[in-house]
Amino acid sequence: GRGVMPSIVCSVEEVLNMGYVIAGEKVTSTFKIQNTSTLTLRYSIQLDSLSSTRDKDRQRLPSFIMSSLQRTEFVGTQNYNGLSVFSIFPTEGEIDAGKSQDFIVTFSPDHESLYYSDCLKVVLFGKKIAHVIHLKGAARDHPVFVEGGVPLDVPIESLAVTLPVSPHEALKGGNGLPLTLYYKTLQEPVKSILLILEYIEGESSPVPAMTELKVGAVQRAQFASKKNMEFSFDSLPLLQQKGFTIESAKGTVEPGQVKRISVSWMPPAD
Repeated sequence: GRGVMPSIVCSVEEVLNMGYVIAGEKVTSTFKIQNTSTLTLRYSIQLDSLSSTRDKDRQRLPSFIMSSLQRTEFVGTQNYNGLSVFSIFPTEGEIDAGKSQDFIVTFSPDHESLYYSDCLKVVLFGKKIAHVIHLKGAARDHPVFVEGGVPLDVPIESLAVTLPVSPHEALKGGNGLPLTLYYKTLQEPVKSILLILEYIEGESSPVPAMTELKVGAVQRAQFASKKNMEFSFDSLPLLQQKGFTIESAKGTVEPGQVKRISVSWMPPAD
C-alpha cells in the first residue's frame, strides 16, 4: 500500500479580524479551505470557547488576575447573555480531493469591548489539527469612536460589569491630557481618554512631546450609508494655554475607516 498525507490550504493564514461592529449587531466574514490531497477529508471546526475542557481549564486562576506572561489561552471577552461571540458554519463535513469549502464566521458581541477573541481549529478525521485561526473583533456602543492614550480598562474581563477607571485617578503625575467624549444626541459623557505626553528637555532646539488619537466610524451592514461622520474638539483655547496642540480641530471620517490625529505638548512659557 501507499500512505497519503492529508493536506489543506486555507485562505486565512493566522488571524481573521472581524473589525468593529455596534454592540448588539453582527457581522459576517468568509474564508475558504481547499483540499490539496488526493483523498476525501473529513473535517470538524472547533472553537476554544466551546471546548469540552474549558470548564476544567477555568479551575485555574482567572485570566484577568494573571500577568500577561502567564496567560496561555486566546479566548477573550465573552458575551454577558451567554451566547457565543463567534460562530461558524458549517462545523463539520467532508471535502473531496481537489475541492474547496467556504466557511462563514459570524461575530455577534452584546456589549462594548476591544478584546473579543477566540481560537478556531480545523481538525481532520477527529485527530489532526490541520490549521489554526485566531479570531478577533471589537464592539462599540456608538457609530463614532475615539481610541488612544493610556488604557483605562483591562484586556481580560471578568463577567462583572465594572466602571472604567477615572482618568484623574489614572494620572499619577506629570503632564497629561484627560479628554471626555460627548455625543450630540446624549447629555452625559460616554467615554474618557487619558493621553500622557512626556517632554524631554535637551540642549538642542526643543522638540514637543507627541502622541495620537484615532477617530473611527463603524461600517453598519443594515445602514449602507456613504455619509461621512463629523467630529470636533471643543475648548481648544484652554488646551493651547496649557501647551497642547491638536492637529485637526474638526473633520470627517468615512464609515469603516479610522483617522489618526496627532497631539503634541510643549511646556508653557509661564
